[in-house]
Amino acid sequence: MPAPSHLLAIDQGTTSTKVFVYDRRLKLKGSAGREFTQHFPRPALVEHDLEEIWTSTVSSIRRALRSAGIKASQIAGIGITNQRETTGLWMRDSGEPLHRALVWQDRRTADACAALRAAGEEDAVRRTTGLLLDPYFSATKMTWLLEHVKGARARAEAGDAIFGTIDTWLVYKLTGGRVHATDVTNASRTLLMDLETLDWDVGCLTRHEISRASLPDILPSNSVFGTTQGVSGLPDGIPICGIAGDQQSALFGQACFDVGESKCTYGTGAFLLMNTGHTPVRSRSGLLSTVAWQLDGAAPTYALEGSAFIAGAAVQWLRDGLRMIKRSSDIEALARTVRDTGDVVFVPALSGLGAPHWNPDARGLFAGMDRSTTAGHLARAVLEGIALQLHDLADAMRADSGQGIPSFRVDGGAAANDLLMQFQADILQVPVVRPDDLQTTALGAAALAGLGSGLFPDTESVRRIRRGGKTFKPKMKPEVRTRALEKWARAVRCA
Repeated sequence: MPAPSHLLAIDQGTTSTKVFVYDRRLKLKGSAGREFTQHFPRPALVEHDLEEIWTSTVSSIRRALRSAGIKASQIAGIGITNQRETTGLWMRDSGEPLHRALVWQDRRTADACAALRAAGEEDAVRRTTGLLLDPYFSATKMTWLLEHVKGARARAEAGDAIFGTIDTWLVYKLTGGRVHATDVTNASRTLLMDLETLDWDVGCLTRHEISRASLPDILPSNSVFGTTQGVSGLPDGIPICGIAGDQQSALFGQACFDVGESKCTYGTGAFLLMNTGHTPVRSRSGLLSTVAWQLDGAAPTYALEGSAFIAGAAVQWLRDGLRMIKRSSDIEALARTVRDTGDVVFVPALSGLGAPHWNPDARGLFAGMDRSTTAGHLARAVLEGIALQLHDLADAMRADSGQGIPSFRVDGGAAANDLLMQFQADILQVPVVRPDDLQTTALGAAALAGLGSGLFPDTESVRRIRRGGKTFKPKMKPEVRTRALEKWARAVRCA
């Protein structure tokens, strides 16, 4: 029987679980996915059922293998990428969840974060973890569970109840409950890990009253975390050998292995990450410092991260709110009915403005309209507004890191829009590279598993496989770009 030569990547997202099967050239052979329930107990509270996430994973694995037309015994390694800060608590021995997982979107710990900021803790948190005190991250979610689940604190302090982000939950289930571990990228999103030591920080644990006994081991991203045991549809003994949080996984899947190389994922919002090398960069612009990945036996690679709250959501708003288009994909054709925006500028502050502006009270704004403005102008302004806010993030990253951006790699649904990608290249003044396969989050997990399983000898082999795609080169005249940025800056001040 030939040696296993395929990779299985689990992409466990906020609304669905998807599973992808790749061959040793990272060519997609099959995939499957399944949505799961979103629980909203009250406004601003979002929860997921851990058992339903596991059921969606097992179901998707079976169907992805059928889609690929291969046997499970042909899988050389399993990679996992996941929604990052979402946090669960379960019993070590039985695997019984003690509460639904608190999702990264959940805001129930806003007051706890405000109290910590008022107590002067923010600077210490940033120095140690690279993050902000915000309900987005895991630590205050863990504290809430300890305080609100009966008996949880005593069980956690004894090590009988254990915490984990979703990667940890999947590893626990895939290994039949034998392994409690996470990788450095997910650990770096908890508000509990020291960015430099890559270990749980005693001061952070004390601040949030969390016991070390309840936390997983932290391992490099291409470690052999464990092997499958008792999983329906999979033989025992397949190594789980690649894990990274979704945005870091996309950075790896885009082969952004050199300092300064950056990627942007265009989804509901947009996530921009820049490889900053082996030393964490402390942002002066409100960006996050995070671990990009760590390969076994090597120094960690770090990243700066910034997010735009609204990207594809602005297009959805045109579709569902203003009913200007029937399908999101229709926006490009509508925008192409005009040569430019006719001086219309759109600030996509439909949920405030994030880095580097950090204005939660900002509101969405169309500026520069007159009697000649058409739906085409508005559509084009929306696309340009998405790109312009990413220009501000990229500028902040350049300033914080002291690095240029040699190329800007893109993925996600909106990256399929040629008009948006060309304007992004024009306004950034760097080439925008769009791969043929836009599912780079899962691809990154597969690539890490390929390294962990020995199918790939090094990252250079991954880079060679990842070549290809379409490049959008800057074409805009300097004076046109300058004017566009000036109009944008004025509109942002008014938002």
